[in-house]
Amino acid sequence: MTAPLPTDDDLRRAMHDVRLEIGKAVIGQDGAVTGLLVALLARGHVLLEGVPGVAKTLLVRAFSRALGLDTHRVQFTPDLMPGDVTGSLIYDARSGEFEFREGPVFTQVLLADEINRTPPKTQSALLEAMEERQVSADGVTRPLPDPFLVAATQNPIEHEGTYELPEAQLDRFLLKLTVEVPGRDAEIAVLRRHADGFVPRELGGLTAVVDAGAIRAAQDAAASVAVSDDLLGYVVDLARATREAPSVQLGASPRAATALLATAKAWAWLGGYPAITPDHVQTMLSPTWRHRLRLSPEAEFEGVHVDAVISSVLQQTPVPR
Repeated sequence: MTAPLPTDDDLRRAMHDVRLEIGKAVIGQDGAVTGLLVALLARGHVLLEGVPGVAKTLLVRAFSRALGLDTHRVQFTPDLMPGDVTGSLIYDARSGEFEFREGPVFTQVLLADEINRTPPKTQSALLEAMEERQVSADGVTRPLPDPFLVAATQNPIEHEGTYELPEAQLDRFLLKLTVEVPGRDAEIAVLRRHADGFVPRELGGLTAVVDAGAIRAAQDAAASVAVSDDLLGYVVDLARATREAPSVQLGASPRAATALLATAKAWAWLGGYPAITPDHVQTMLSPTWRHRLRLSPEAEFEGVHVDAVISSVLQQTPVPR
């Protein structure tokens, strides 16, 4: 007898279980956990920015463990080569032929640690993988696993030995999440766990609570959330407003508008809504666009923050009723 297909409520409960499982290892980062789930549901990638020691790497490892997904970690360094990420042709002396040896990108969750420490040439090795879910080498295209998510980390305060991510690379990330230092109570809870013997590198207490099939079903469900014409117009109006903002040199592109639509749908589905509302769009606006807008040199010199520009655009754009 065929097992019944999971309902939307079943899938949402599974995502809630993922959140609880991650909470066994990571405390005080609920916003980042939610952002990772939204990116997964929207089939996107995440850039995690935060100072050292706020559990960025641990968060991604716990996330993939709770989802039951294969994961590889790449430490990005100045001498890292594109082939170290995607794979390369290796000569087999026994057969006398070259064979392709897959790189760490052939996984379901790729943790690109300190991505801004490698030159743009190596960063660009991820462009095809992130956009097309495939790797082309020696005239052969090789598909990546499904689901596939890149979670990259970077340190916002250390600039020596780093390279600014090119616009094309930034645009491949669906969300840019800021991982903050946890509050006092959360930090005490972190210390209590360590005092009781918790070892972050082991993650022994975490188990997979969903499988790839449930993840794909949840992704399909999130993509089916309804959107009215008024909401589509609202997203377009927000994008056009960024292009006209005096502090902005490069505003939101049509692809950025598409990204906002996808994240709003995923956020609405997680909340049990059959259609997106202006609130869903507003909630996802900053994390979806903060890395896609380029401020003018004058605005940067004056210390204007991109989130403040987005907030201003939000306040000045009429909301559909």
